[in-house]
Amino acid sequence: MTLPDPKALTEASATDASADTPFMRTIKTYVLRAGRMGTGQMRAFDLHGPQFLVPYQADRLDVPAAFGRAAPLILEIGFGMGDATAKIAQVRPDDNFLCCEVHEPGVGALLKRCGEERIGNIRIVQHDAVEVMDHMLGTESLDGVHIFFPDPWHKSRHHKRRLIQPPFVQRLAQHIKPGGYLHLATDWQPYSEQMLAVVSAEPLLHNTATDPSGFASKPDYRPLTKFENRGLKLGHGVWDLVFRRI
Repeated sequence: MTLPDPKALTEASATDASADTPFMRTIKTYVLRAGRMGTGQMRAFDLHGPQFLVPYQADRLDVPAAFGRAAPLILEIGFGMGDATAKIAQVRPDDNFLCCEVHEPGVGALLKRCGEERIGNIRIVQHDAVEVMDHMLGTESLDGVHIFFPDPWHKSRHHKRRLIQPPFVQRLAQHIKPGGYLHLATDWQPYSEQMLAVVSAEPLLHNTATDPSGFASKPDYRPLTKFENRGLKLGHGVWDLVFRRI
């Protein structure tokens, strides 16, 4: 497998991602798309929002107060409809999951599930994760970060919109505690190769993979989604990357 040159990818961006500077103001971790909410999802905002929604704020979040306990904190960026998020939180009850998503149908779906299944270790911030990190979370405050199946932006002219870029990865690394981890997954091979090159070039992160490819085996806690299962049956691949903060 031929991978992009990490140095070239790193040099391609001149953005400074220092911890004290608001990061990538022209680039968001999301692109808004239209979506309709079902009745159950809409009701979930009223029924379960007060317990599970954390309003965005421009100062540090009191994490133990938000969750009602102190526990390792995992940030999830872009959870879609929240199916995998809910399952991971259920199999890892000793961790707190702060989940960022801007799309209302997905937020409503996860709120509904949290309320119905009493998943107490999830909190949702319906806001851009970059600003959440910049203002609500301090450096070295996270025990882990999950980014599963971000938009691959297939067309070459759209590659600059991909989330996994050197300044963003640098920012993530600064927010992860030493010994914490970054877990990425994608089902688009060209994007997986870019991800591997970009994250490998970040000096604060170390690849935990033992396979010569540089990709990790799927951790047991990450469930297979219905789309992933469908793709695997069609012979499509899925690539996981797990890096540890030095």
